[in-house]
Amino acid sequence: MTTTTTSPHSSGPDTPADVEVRRIGGRIGAEIHGLDLADGLAPETVAAIGRALLEHKALVFRDQRLDDAGQLRFASLFGELTTAHPTVPSVDGQPHILPVDGDEGIRANHWHTDVTFVRTPPKASTLRALVVPPYGGNTLIANTAAAYRDLPEPLREFADRLWAVHTNAYDYAEPKDEKAAEHRRRFVSRRYRTAHPVVRVHPESGERGLFIGGFAQSLVGFGPSESRDLLRLLQSYVVRPENVVRIAWRPGDLVLFDNRVTQHYAPDDYGDLPRLLHRVTVAGDVPVGVGGEPSRVVEGDDAAHYTPTEA
Repeated sequence: MTTTTTSPHSSGPDTPADVEVRRIGGRIGAEIHGLDLADGLAPETVAAIGRALLEHKALVFRDQRLDDAGQLRFASLFGELTTAHPTVPSVDGQPHILPVDGDEGIRANHWHTDVTFVRTPPKASTLRALVVPPYGGNTLIANTAAAYRDLPEPLREFADRLWAVHTNAYDYAEPKDEKAAEHRRRFVSRRYRTAHPVVRVHPESGERGLFIGGFAQSLVGFGPSESRDLLRLLQSYVVRPENVVRIAWRPGDLVLFDNRVTQHYAPDDYGDLPRLLHRVTVAGDVPVGVGGEPSRVVEGDDAAHYTPTEA
C-alpha cells in the first residue's frame, strides 16, 4: 500500500490485489477500498494498512458493518488498547469504548491530539459513525509533520528546542447547557499536566511533527502571554488548508488516524441534530523530542488506569 504522486490509486507489492488506496488529500488522507473489516484480516493486510497509515496519517474505510466488538477487534490489530478515557465514562459495559455523543455535550470543536495531557498519549485512534446529521458534523484531520516542514528554517530550529505543558484543566469556553457543563466537570475531575516536546520524533517513521494542539497551554520557560503567542504562531501552520483533510461521515464509516502526527477538529455546526461516534484508541509510547529526551509528568499520576503502556 504505497501512493505515487502520479495517480490517486495505488498499491504496493505486498498489498492484496483487491485492496485499493485512494488519496483524498494532497498531504493527508486516503480511502481504503476492497476490505470488509468485519471479516478476519490476514497479517499481510494488517501490515499494509499500517504502512498506509504511516504514509497518509488518516485512513477512511467506508460503509463498514462493524459493531462494537468488531471495532475493538480491528483496533487491537495495531496494538494493546487503552480504556476509554482517563476521566470520562465509557459506553456501559464496554470499558475501551468512548461515546462521542453530541447530545451529551461531547463536541470537540477545537483542534487537539487525543489525550496529550498524559505522558503516554494514544498511538492511534479509531472513530466509527453510528448516527450522523444530514449536514455538518464532519471531522477535520491535520498533518502535523507537513506543518513542521512548512516552518521557516529558523522557526523549525527554535521549535526543536521548545517544550509545552499539556493539561486537561484550563479555562474552557463557558458551557452552553447543563449537559456540556457536566461533561466538563467529569473531564477535569482528575487533573493532569505533562511536559511534551513541541517537536515530536515519530517512533516509526522518524518524521518530526508539531506536537501541540488544544491541550498545550503553556511553554516551558515562557510566561502566559508569550506562550499563547508562540503556540498560536506554530498552530497556524498545522491548520493551513493544504495540511487538512475533511471527513464527511456516513453511518458505518470507520476512520483510523495516527495520533502521534495529527490533530483533529469536529466543528459544532449541526445544531440540535444527533451525532454519535464510538472511539477506540490504541496505547502509545512516551513522546521523544529531537534531542532524545522523553516527556515527563508535571502534575497527576501516570494514568496507569487508562493506558497499559509503561515507560
